[in-house]
Amino acid sequence: MHVSRRRNADLGLALLSAFAFGGSGVAAKPLIEAGLEPMHVAWLRTAGAALILLPVALRHRGLPRLRPGLVIGFGMLGIAGCQALYFVAIARIPVGVAILVEFLGPTLLLGWVRFVQRRPVSRAAVAGALLAVTGMACVVEIWSGPAFDPLGLLFAFGAACCQVAYFVLADHGTRDDDAPEPIAVIAYGLLIGTLVLTVFARPWTIAWPSVTQQAALGEREVPAVLLIGWLVLVSTVVAYLAGVITVRRLTPQVAGVVACTEAVIGTALAWFLLEQHLGGAQVLGGALVLAGAFVAQTVTAHASSARASGSAAPATVPDRSPHRAPGLVPGPVPDGDMEQAVGTHGGSRAG
Repeated sequence: MHVSRRRNADLGLALLSAFAFGGSGVAAKPLIEAGLEPMHVAWLRTAGAALILLPVALRHRGLPRLRPGLVIGFGMLGIAGCQALYFVAIARIPVGVAILVEFLGPTLLLGWVRFVQRRPVSRAAVAGALLAVTGMACVVEIWSGPAFDPLGLLFAFGAACCQVAYFVLADHGTRDDDAPEPIAVIAYGLLIGTLVLTVFARPWTIAWPSVTQQAALGEREVPAVLLIGWLVLVSTVVAYLAGVITVRRLTPQVAGVVACTEAVIGTALAWFLLEQHLGGAQVLGGALVLAGAFVAQTVTAHASSARASGSAAPATVPDRSPHRAPGLVPGPVPDGDMEQAVGTHGGSRAG
């Protein structure tokens, strides 16, 4: 009974994390339409969360000296790059389309493993990648020409590439016994991400009157400051903390399935709150994208079991949300070099 309650609580927190991450686009879109620049929204989100987690950074003040590459890379790519590109993307294309494009990250990573590292990959992983690519073709309705703003799709694709870049840089010394605490990496990533975004966003040019006014959330008017508070407290701080706490306790396969719900939640919230409806082909495509991610996650879990038993397993792709923190990779990743990238637990993000 106690184990069952503990598992239900873990799943509940994991779903809370997925819901919080998935709701970031729905909160950011009205702010952008109210007059804030996408980069300004990204800066407000990152700076606010960095301020809240500043005590964590102070407690682990030696981390930048011990892991400078990891901290700087995560801050520049996992925080600044992924979130800024995602917000710029949703300014041009529907939230659901943008987040599904980001879920091409595992497929892009598979390409890195196969064609850059020149390592073999499992047939099941390839099948998952093909499902994801086919699904994405349906999401963007490739047969009807440029159905969506090409630049918006390009920015969303860039956010997916930032996710892959994180995976690649995460293999440097993170399997050591003294691997840093994931929450500390998150805190410093937010600080560095804020510094990077400050250069490009120039927050002193923010249209502050827009922050104090109302924003249109579908047919409803809500205070813009409330949406900013949601982005900072819920979609960043609560989302990361819930992920760090719960994903350590979940099996790789369960963690991957829960991570896939983030795209479903983000698309559903945009559908009902922003009235950004998707057509039948796009819904089918989104299902194929998530199915591809699920297949890759299943292979990852199998490879983890095989490795534990001492048998060899082909390189696989981790199923990971674009918005997750480092150290939330649920299982083995390409070449075995980035397994459990920061710490020893599986797992968002950046949107």
